[in-house]
Amino acid sequence: MNTQAIFHVAPHTVAVREAETGQPRTGELRVRAHCSAISPGSESLIFRGGVPDNWKTDAPLETLSGEFRYPFQYGYALVGEVIATGSRDDRRWLGQRVFAFHPHQAEAVIDKSLCYLLPEGMPADRALFLANMETALNLVMDVAPLAGERGMVFGQGVVGLLAAAVLSRFPLEELITADPVPGRREHSQKLGATLAIDPARGRELSILEECLFQEGQNGLDFAVEVSGQIEALNQAIRMCGFDSRIVVGSWYGRNAGLVDLGSHFHKRRIRLISSQVSTVNPGLSGRWTRERRRALALDWLDRVAPEQFVTHRFAVKDCQAAFELAADKNAGALQVIFEY
Repeated sequence: MNTQAIFHVAPHTVAVREAETGQPRTGELRVRAHCSAISPGSESLIFRGGVPDNWKTDAPLETLSGEFRYPFQYGYALVGEVIATGSRDDRRWLGQRVFAFHPHQAEAVIDKSLCYLLPEGMPADRALFLANMETALNLVMDVAPLAGERGMVFGQGVVGLLAAAVLSRFPLEELITADPVPGRREHSQKLGATLAIDPARGRELSILEECLFQEGQNGLDFAVEVSGQIEALNQAIRMCGFDSRIVVGSWYGRNAGLVDLGSHFHKRRIRLISSQVSTVNPGLSGRWTRERRRALALDWLDRVAPEQFVTHRFAVKDCQAAFELAADKNAGALQVIFEY
């Protein structure tokens, strides 16, 4: 049985092709897609051909296993309805709406371990943000904010906005965000950021740095870097004070550039912390599992209602235009989705 799917066929080029699905076997579900989302970070990087040579796709997810060799599929946010099961024992899934870690495809046979039942009544375009919300919560858990701290989030794409939304609920002294796109800065302030700056304006950065260190102040207590730009990491190092911490959630690809580990970094004993959603902070693993974090993410989806970030909706046949828009940093797109 064949279905329509989106394939990356060359740098900057995607196309709709037929994909074989077959019948679901024991432990598998057949899902008919309602919508799927383009990841503004990793997927746009892949579309632009920015993946390092010999880099493998996400091994923990069998729907994304393998290497980036054209043609290939990529994507991990699909919402749909279960229309068939491979076992009578799984018939309770029939008719249920699920979130699935799967590339863009009209119908797909997916291992049920990669499908998550959605709460009744949750809008499909809200559920699309489950993976992003899990990532945002993981970032916040890794940065471990304390009451009265000053923090900053570099990058106000979808993950940055969600991280800012969660951090805004903490009793911080100040939450600052940075993004060159005006609409994203407006979103972050609506979500609770006390200040949103344009990092492309050197004057704004200089004034902020001066304020953070004036009159005995000791810079930022923490920063979260999710802009995808190595210069933002260097900016975070300049803004952070003694014994501060920076959580890095960006995937920089082959254009990583140089990290400035000069006098500020060493003298201030700044800690760089890597964060990746496939694992929970080992220091929290005694109490937290991925399942518990996912349940929390579903709850936070209803608190934030991130479908407000959807700026463009496309049919699958228009996938080239959709990816070009999502990858164009000057186009003003925040979240681009496909509707089936």
